[in-house]
Amino acid sequence: MTDTLRADVKSMDIQELQINKLKGLFPEVFAEGNQIDWERLRLTLGDAVDIGKERYGMVWPGKADCYKTIQRPSIATLKPAREESVDFDTTQNLFIEGDNLEVLKLLQKSYLGKVKLIYIDPPYNTGNDLIYPDNYSENLETYLRYTGQMDDEGRKFSTNTETDGRFHSKWMNMMYPRLFLAKNLLRDDGLVFISLDDTEIDNLKKICSEIFGEENFLAQIVWQKKTSPDARTVISAAHDYIIVFTKNIDIARSNVNSLPFGDERTQNYSNPDNDLRGSWASVDLTGQVGRAPKGQFYTIEAPNGNLFPPPEGRCWALAEKTFYDLLADKRIWFGKDGNARPRLKKFLSESDGTRPWTWWDNKSVGHNQEGNQELKKIFDDELIFDNPKPTRLIRRILDVATSPKVNDIVVDFFGGSGTTAQAVIEKNIEDNGSRRFIIIQLPEVLKEESNSFKASSNALKLGYKTIADIGKERIRRVAVKIKNEFTKENGIFDDATNFDLGFKVFKLAPSNFKVWDASMDKTPKVVQTKIEAFVDHIDPKATEEDVLYELLLKAGYTLITSIEKLTMEGKLVYSIDDNSLLICLEKELSLPLFRTMAARKPARVICLDVAFGTYDALKTNAVQIMKSQDVEFRTV
Repeated sequence: MTDTLRADVKSMDIQELQINKLKGLFPEVFAEGNQIDWERLRLTLGDAVDIGKERYGMVWPGKADCYKTIQRPSIATLKPAREESVDFDTTQNLFIEGDNLEVLKLLQKSYLGKVKLIYIDPPYNTGNDLIYPDNYSENLETYLRYTGQMDDEGRKFSTNTETDGRFHSKWMNMMYPRLFLAKNLLRDDGLVFISLDDTEIDNLKKICSEIFGEENFLAQIVWQKKTSPDARTVISAAHDYIIVFTKNIDIARSNVNSLPFGDERTQNYSNPDNDLRGSWASVDLTGQVGRAPKGQFYTIEAPNGNLFPPPEGRCWALAEKTFYDLLADKRIWFGKDGNARPRLKKFLSESDGTRPWTWWDNKSVGHNQEGNQELKKIFDDELIFDNPKPTRLIRRILDVATSPKVNDIVVDFFGGSGTTAQAVIEKNIEDNGSRRFIIIQLPEVLKEESNSFKASSNALKLGYKTIADIGKERIRRVAVKIKNEFTKENGIFDDATNFDLGFKVFKLAPSNFKVWDASMDKTPKVVQTKIEAFVDHIDPKATEEDVLYELLLKAGYTLITSIEKLTMEGKLVYSIDDNSLLICLEKELSLPLFRTMAARKPARVICLDVAFGTYDALKTNAVQIMKSQDVEFRTV
């Protein structure tokens, strides 16, 4: 009975997810044993199946292993770190410290189809910014060795240089599984924005086309990251790219927001004739001749007598009747003296903004140096991280891809110094929004001998050991700064506490539960030893809160789900998501307790298996009590 009741402590099985999607579309192609009959699938799809030997596609060394990596469930957990958090019990924001591949696997159940925007600024593969295990095998053990939580056993982690035979392949093997898993988190109208330079932009676009679908490519934005050329190169690149893909292009197109006019646009608006409709800008009234009808070739008389036929080679953009209707509505401008060529008045009050272009200049969204200065200002004029993105760039992306009032979730799984978190907080204050962020960052160790010697040296002197430390401290300092600046005298809003300025910190760690090793030696002595070790299979170092959050995550609840502590029959019971799930981690249970829990009619109940000891009758009765109330009952 124990085996059938045991709750699964692994992350979502991605292979099973994909198979179930296929089964939902084509149940007829599945043979006995839940195996796919390829011949039936080919017959079902007909001519849509490419059976030729030559086909267009992307292949590189290690790609097959990417799929194995994706399909391998995680047995890790995310442990809460209250002491490093801000407003742990009330905040909706998350900062997760750990390898993003494992973390993305752990988030699959809880955040499947819930994320509105993913923005990442991954390693550009410049030769020194990509840390990768030499044996290509990334999993929890790899992460634990990298962070010093397990003995190294001779395994090395190195940077990726162009002298390596698989320079591009290493980078693609790192990116492919992460993007594959990230796609699962997106809503149907979700968008992913990825910053990159010339080194890997072609490979990135092809990878995204394969994962998201070529038809779901939305844009390749050029961002002007510099203001002056690099004197060391013949032709200097003053820009980076931002690739934009979506989950569903038809839905996303109608959900990409217009941008509000910035100061650089509104300065072109004025109201010299005191029009009651407010400020306006004038636009040209002529158009290309092309196939223009004769009705667009006419002469216009200005109020003070000048005559204006269409300019040579051009026509008027409006039919004559339309022009005079607009003239009667005082929407035609002949200049201050009433004798200039006519132009059409466009009112600022009648515009809801403008669609974003794919050229983002640094006057509008900032540049590299601005990002550096922003971070130095936060850290008392110390340079502790090289070239973070400017917050204005991320806020532009938030403008395009999110809405202020619907709790949009924003994920950045290459979190760096925390620019995305700061941008989300500031954007929410700007438009009274309710966006939430999930930042994921590897606790990459800072070293003085690294490429960014000065930044790493300064950070180490200030007591920061990892990039994750810098990111967390940045968010804390931004929150303090906002609270200090929000006064009733100088703030639009009276109280900074109206906004979520906190974040919960979680750290990637091995599961709190021992996991059965099916590959072990099957000799009776070894098996018996393992069974005895599993009588109490909870890590003795694990706190009750550690276990609670692992169960939430593995049961498909988010890390910000509401948790209420209840007392039932003298025992502590956690009510999750308003009684949707009840969790009791007590090591002594009783039938009255099970009756009380079942009476609340939760969807699920989870208890510790060790709490039943050898009392099989108690477990049998508990199962029947839960079944009578249609409650799913599991043990761990």
